[in-house]
Amino acid sequence: MKDYPIDGVLDLHVFDPSDVGDLVPEYLRACHKKDITRVRIIHGKGTGTLRRHVRSILSEHPLVRDYEKATDESGWGATIAHLHPTAPSDES
Repeated sequence: MKDYPIDGVLDLHVFDPSDVGDLVPEYLRACHKKDITRVRIIHGKGTGTLRRHVRSILSEHPLVRDYEKATDESGWGATIAHLHPTAPSDES
């Protein structure tokens, strides 16, 4: 991901909607690699089309354990994805 911070918050307002299909999975993989297991995806409220697209991606992505509507002030303008934790390299 070029020059975008991998900090667990992805604001889709700064991207072209046509990039979301590749962008969201790439961001999830980058977060998982950094052991970030809670990812906030800001899609906005609008018509709900982008929200539905994001949730469709999340529902099929193997790294996503589950997801939910953000419960803070953004309400249904953001979705929280919970990723599976990375597997420990050695369980002794």
